[in-house]
Order: sequence, then structure tokens, then C-alpha cells
Amino acid sequence: MKKTILILLFIQFCGLFSAQTGDTIRMSRKEAESIFLANNLDLIAQKLEISQAEARVLQAKFWPNPTLSISEVNLWKTYDIEEQPALIGNWGQNFQISAEIEQVIQTAGKRRKNIELQKIEVDGEKYELQEVLRELKKTLRNTITEILYNQEQQKMYEGQISSIEKLTASYNNQLNLGNISKAEYVRLKAQEIDFKKKLISLRQEVEEQQVELKALLMFPAKTHIVISDSFTMPEKELSELELDQWIEKAKENRPDILITKNKEKSAQKNLELQNALKTPDLALSIGYDRGGNIMKDFIGLGISFDLPIFDRNKGNIQEAKLEIEKTKNETRKNILKSENEISSVFRNYVGTQQISHDIDASYEETLDNLLISHEKNFRLRNISMLEYMDFLDTYIGNKTIILDTKKELNQYYENLQYVVGQDL
Repeated sequence: MKKTILILLFIQFCGLFSAQTGDTIRMSRKEAESIFLANNLDLIAQKLEISQAEARVLQAKFWPNPTLSISEVNLWKTYDIEEQPALIGNWGQNFQISAEIEQVIQTAGKRRKNIELQKIEVDGEKYELQEVLRELKKTLRNTITEILYNQEQQKMYEGQISSIEKLTASYNNQLNLGNISKAEYVRLKAQEIDFKKKLISLRQEVEEQQVELKALLMFPAKTHIVISDSFTMPEKELSELELDQWIEKAKENRPDILITKNKEKSAQKNLELQNALKTPDLALSIGYDRGGNIMKDFIGLGISFDLPIFDRNKGNIQEAKLEIEKTKNETRKNILKSENEISSVFRNYVGTQQISHDIDASYEETLDNLLISHEKNFRLRNISMLEYMDFLDTYIGNKTIILDTKKELNQYYENLQYVVGQDL
């Protein structure tokens, strides 16, 4: 935790000076995820969406404001005016005014139903945050896997370039002495150039992945991130028996399913609100009239409401009913989609895991030792260039298969967590 905090502080510091210098930061997967959760602007923006929804709940709790109306104020008098009692001293005998306060009373539980609807919307925004987090975590983890994969490939090619450069330099000397043919030297030099070209291609891929990772972590452009973890395979053994459990867990945990279920609740509550809206609201009023009535200083009460003769909100009610059916279908579709995704990803993971079991733990070490042995024998001319090149191709191919298996297994495992909707 302390290391993560220090990294976060360093990021803020290097953000100030990134215009002058480029920085290399080493971090583990866990540290990258901690920084991602703290810094990612998409997550921050989605959290603000929740706050906005909560503000709408607060707004829904307020009653409509009362309306104050002042009218019939005269600025002059007519010749046949009926005098009124003075208001202040001798002033006000010819003054007329009418005032009214009106308060709308929502009927049929409209206010309560609207508050409940807005609370459901808050839950919806929370599920949206979970969905954004699920998508971004998958992107982050797969990007880190790609970076680790390319880091290992770079190490492999850098090692081969270092070795073959020494061999090429030695063969160049032998060529100048006339001890070997130019064809042998050219063959070796061509292999060196091919490796260097592949290394450049790998570095270009890493730059693309760096852009993705830095965008997720909100790092300065000149920062270079190195993932310090070893590139290993997931240790979790998966069983066919767990498949049904994951399918059930997905129904409870997958944000896209929770979102559509929440939309069902929202549609149901909206139908209740639309049914309530066909009942007219009441407007209660109290008014005061001075000089405009047969009674002096008249105070009266009033009530008003719409007569539901033409508009009984039938169209909106019908639309709300159809929305319920639509959201139910969306939920069923997402559940079926999750079942298919989980089954497919599980089979891919198990199939790749079986290949990984065929790779002995010491196999990589054996390959490395054999390569050293072949390089030594080739340098001593105990084996031909054809034999050396043939083994070099075999070595690169096998190392690539091992790295591909590690990458695929990590990606399938992350995809499995993604389709289940939780970390396994």
C-alpha cells in the first residue's frame, strides 16, 4: 500500500516536469489497478453521474412552490369611485387590490412514485459504473498481459541479437582472412537483420500498448511504464462442475444483466406513475379582494382541477406497458448471451490449459541451455550453419509457442472473469 501511495505521488510530481523529461516507472499489476481505480477519468465521470441521479432524488422530494398572484391594482381613481376605509392615515381610501395564493396538491401518490422512480435511477447509475469498471478492468488487464508478452519477446530477441552480433563480427573477421565463404557471412548477417527488424516491430507494438495503458492510468505522455511482474500462467484450475455456478452468479453479478433488470423495475414504476398522472391534481387557493367585491376586504377560498374528459394519459400508459415487455426481453437476451459467453470462454480456457500442462516446467530452461550449447558448438565449428540456423528457428518457434500459451491463458482467464461479472 505504501509503495502504491509513493507511486501516485511520483505520478503527480512527474506530471509537473513531464515537459522537460521522460520517466520510466516500474509497477506491478496490483499497483497498476490501484492507480487505475484512483485516477481513471471515465470512472470519475461515471461516479458524478451517480451524484447527479442522487440530486434528482433530492429534487423529486420537494413540493411544488405556491403561486402568489397580485392583480386589480389601480394607479389612479375614477370620478365615481366608491371610497374604502383608509389604510395608512388618510391614504388608501381610493386604493384597490386583489391577491391570491395557490398551492398545487399532487394526488394519487404522484410525488412518492416519482421519488421511488428516481431512486431506481440511482441504482441504474451504480450498475452503469460497475459496467464501465468491468469493461475498463478487462481492457487494463489484457493490455498489461500484452505488455508482459511483448517484454518477454523483446528480451528473447535482444538476447539473440546480442549473440548473433558477436557471431557476425567473428565471421566478418574470418571472411576478411579468407577462412569462410561470403555466403556463410551473408546468411548470418541476414538473420541478424531479421531479428532487429522483428525487435523494432515489437517496440512499435509496445508503444501502442503504452498509449492505451497511460490513457487508462492518466499518466503523462513522456512516461514509460514497465510491468515488473513475471509473465506466468494463471494457477487456478477450473472444473466443469463450476460452470453452472458461474452461470447463476452471472445472473446476480453481471452489470449488464443488473442494468436491464433495473430497467424492468424502472419501467414498472413508470407505469404506476403514468396511471397516477391520469388523476388530476388539485389546486387550493385563498384570496383577498379590496374594493372589487360587494364585500369590503373580502377573503375567499378556492379549488381547481382539470376535468379528465379528453386526456386520460392513455398513450403514455400504453407506452409504459410496452416498455416493460421490451426490458423483459432485453433481460432474457442478456442472460442467454451470458450463458453462451461463459460456456465458450470456459472451453477456450480449458483447451489452452491442457496445452500448458504439456509444457514441462523445466522445458524453457532446457531450451535455453540447448541454445547456449548450439552457439558454442557453432562457434567452435562442431556443427554446420544449417544445423545452427535450424535449431535457432526451432528455439524461437518453441519460445513463441510458450509465450503465446501464457498470453492466451491469461486473456481467457480475464475474459472468464469478465463474462461471469466478478473476480474468480
